[in-house]
Amino acid sequence: MKSANLLPTAAARTRKPPQFRGNNPLSGKLGYLLSSLILLVVFQVFHLFRSITITVSESEPPDATGILDKCSLLNTKPGPPPDFYARAQNDRFVTGTKPMLIKNATIWTGGDNGFEVLHGDILLDRGLIKQIGQIDSSSFAQGSVYHVDANGKWVSPGIVDLHSHIGVGAVPSSSGSSDGNSHKGPILPWLRALDALNTHDEAYRLSVSGGVTTSLVLPGSANAIGGQAAIIKLRPTEERSPTSMLLENPYEKNTTLYDPKVSFRYRQMKHACGENPDRVYSGTRMDTAWAFRQAYDKARQIKEAQDKYCAKANRGDWAELGAYPEDLQWEALVDVLRERVKVHTHCYETVDLDDLVRITNEFKFPIAAFHHAHETYLVPDTLKSAYGHAPAAALFASHGRYKREAYRGSEFAPRILAEHGLQVVMKSDHPVLDSRFLLWEAQQAYYYGLPHNLALAAVTSTPATVMGQSHRIGFLKEGYDADVVLWDSHPLALGATPHQVWIDGVPQLSLPASSTPISTKPDALQSLPKVPNFDAEAAEALKYDGLPPLEPTAAHAHTVVFANVSSVFLRTNSNVEQSASIQGDALMSVVVRAGRLACLGPPSSSCMHDALHASNGDVDVVDLEGGAISPGLTTYGSALGLEEIQGEASTRDGRAPDGLDKTVPGLAGGGGALVRAVDGLQFATRHAYTAYRAGVTTGIVSPQNNGGFLSGLSTAFSLAAPHKLATGAIVQRAGAVHVAIHRGEPQSVSTQVAALRRLLLDQTDGELGAWFAKVRKGHATLVVEAESADVIATVIELKQEVEETLKVVDGADEAKKKKLKVTIAGGREAHLLARELGQAGIGVLLTQPRPFPKEWEAYRILPGPPLSPKSQVVTLLEHGVTVGLGTVDSDKARNIRFDAGWAALEAGGTISKAQAITLVSTNVEKLLGVERDADETELVATSGGDLLGFSKVVAVISPMRGVVDVF
Repeated sequence: MKSANLLPTAAARTRKPPQFRGNNPLSGKLGYLLSSLILLVVFQVFHLFRSITITVSESEPPDATGILDKCSLLNTKPGPPPDFYARAQNDRFVTGTKPMLIKNATIWTGGDNGFEVLHGDILLDRGLIKQIGQIDSSSFAQGSVYHVDANGKWVSPGIVDLHSHIGVGAVPSSSGSSDGNSHKGPILPWLRALDALNTHDEAYRLSVSGGVTTSLVLPGSANAIGGQAAIIKLRPTEERSPTSMLLENPYEKNTTLYDPKVSFRYRQMKHACGENPDRVYSGTRMDTAWAFRQAYDKARQIKEAQDKYCAKANRGDWAELGAYPEDLQWEALVDVLRERVKVHTHCYETVDLDDLVRITNEFKFPIAAFHHAHETYLVPDTLKSAYGHAPAAALFASHGRYKREAYRGSEFAPRILAEHGLQVVMKSDHPVLDSRFLLWEAQQAYYYGLPHNLALAAVTSTPATVMGQSHRIGFLKEGYDADVVLWDSHPLALGATPHQVWIDGVPQLSLPASSTPISTKPDALQSLPKVPNFDAEAAEALKYDGLPPLEPTAAHAHTVVFANVSSVFLRTNSNVEQSASIQGDALMSVVVRAGRLACLGPPSSSCMHDALHASNGDVDVVDLEGGAISPGLTTYGSALGLEEIQGEASTRDGRAPDGLDKTVPGLAGGGGALVRAVDGLQFATRHAYTAYRAGVTTGIVSPQNNGGFLSGLSTAFSLAAPHKLATGAIVQRAGAVHVAIHRGEPQSVSTQVAALRRLLLDQTDGELGAWFAKVRKGHATLVVEAESADVIATVIELKQEVEETLKVVDGADEAKKKKLKVTIAGGREAHLLARELGQAGIGVLLTQPRPFPKEWEAYRILPGPPLSPKSQVVTLLEHGVTVGLGTVDSDKARNIRFDAGWAALEAGGTISKAQAITLVSTNVEKLLGVERDADETELVATSGGDLLGFSKVVAVISPMRGVVDVF
């Protein structure tokens, strides 16, 4: 029906009504009114009919309810439901778990910005923290609650790792266990780490033993957008599935687990910028930035289409509405724009940080945290200008300079960022760092100046907050998940170890008998450790844009007096002994003249008087404030001395040729060649100077062959020297012959052993033959890099075989003088042969003092407390094995003094301080064939304590150079 047939024309509407005559009832005004009424009725009927027609054509679609429900979800804010704390039990509660009452604890709750410490009890029940305070245990029925007496020891929330690849980069590593990176493209927001989570990762158990209860498992950094992360609890579950490990399942598409209309669970997503995605896709930073913008533009278009669609649906405007605009591949990135995803961005340098900040403002989404973030401390205002809020910085404590974009990283970054009001998180990047020792990262950050409240928060409450889970983890509060750690010492004390770990109220470690003391560590470790002042160093890091000068500077005076010295440790030619000159608690003075120890005694002693008189007033005084004088330390195991930046080929010595793998160049000597590390030494590297400032004065390095069989001759050098020709730069040009026997190499283990047998028993040409002749005569040391107990057993047999052969050739009496000097380097499974190694006279240089079973050949580690009563160091020493400690990374050489201190603490008093220093000084040199005059070796002065604790190295005394370097 056409409207023209119903509505009067304009002319009709203006004409006068017709005049009726006589008694016609429709005539006059009454007729006019009746006519108008008829027209009005007709007009209303038309509009009613038209409305009916429109309603039929624009009626609600059959799935209207579903569409409106989907649209309503767009407005749901992420976070817990309003009644979350009314829950009677944890959704992860394990039926049958007995309530746990922890009595007499010192409780760090995470409250009051990390300053709240309570003294009392904690009740764990049904997977929750039910009560904190003074709890009357008599109110419980006998046997209904398990009791643990903390004896005043510290309790903290479970450790939360904000950056881990545990499970997706499973250990022991294998060709099928590395699922962290996809090479399908730079932008992959649709991938999920959960889909690659290996439930058989050996690291779960180890990390829990370090107090880690929750990990954010991220995809790798090969992609600009690598996919979605998963937050997991590390305890084993009855279901044994990846899904059962999730803290909360954000992927549910229906409402069987939670109602997304009430609360929306945060998701987590991995982004990356800089070298990593560039390297994989052969692009540039410009390509990566464009990939981000292109992806977010796609997500923005979908979001705007959804918003427009739902605005019409909510108005009931169903005409030509069509299907809901969505794309499963892009829905997670759309949720980023709706601020329902926590974005975690692998980002190092200022240029990359700035790129991402600009992109956040262009597309209006926040970043939860920049990870690695080595230059964030240099540009805090850049972070503050990010959209929404400033991202947190998830950092390593001292791991840096391993590639160019990490070159300006600083140990003072955590404190500097905190001073600017930015959130600081310490993370592991497991397995880059073993997350079992994530707390060690917090301890180092505290040591270098991060306030103690923020240091402990950096591995508990802050990461929980950053990933949107502070409503249930990261704090000790009533109603929170029962993720709790009972420590044997203050959590920020060196070597702090869990006595028990609870996840969802389930104990994860075997509890000892109630009469067993929680800790045998010194009482001093129960208090917050005192740490040095690094204000000047932090200021210099900023002043020099991350590259402060590190070269040692000699004292101006000819004589240096160290005052208020509490202990002195001195080298003999074979070990370290504590000087008996200091009695009781008396503080002494030490006089050094021309880099040599001249006098040790009370300030009033005649020795001191004579020494000072001889100086003619040319004296510098250094107050050690109860510190110590100790031997300089020696490092081995990394490429320190042969590289500046591990990931930058132009800064490395390169790979030594291996006769088993490929032909050695004829010009280098062919099959008889033996590469010397001394020829490729690099001095004045930042790693070397940083280690020197930490008391490491000597480095020993062998040629790098990246897992090949024959390395060559190691050398010992000074970490203080500016170049090879400087006085004292070369400590010993050649020390030992190095070979390596590993599984998985191009040549079989039996082939590698056959080659070593031939070198030991046959006459070989060239320098190689000459040095193995020295090995046969016991004049040179053979270092065999090996991890597997099976390989080590073969080396023991081979040593015996060669020595028996020499008896036949040279006679028994002569052979006794030719005992082979053999050292195992690496040795993560050496404890399994401790007795045999001791009997064979083979020493072990442990390059991972706290072992990690990253490879199958090192699967059978001895983890040490709390998983095993004894550590590998203790076990080997008990069987008479000479033990040294090394490191596999150049940047960790600075920490070998803490490794030695940690080993002594784990030994429960069976390793003295002098013996601990021996592990990282004379023993290392002895095991590597380095011989030195004790009077020519360096001494290190520490302020505020000895070399094994949180003291500060303030000077190095160098007899060879005749100076005292003062820091």
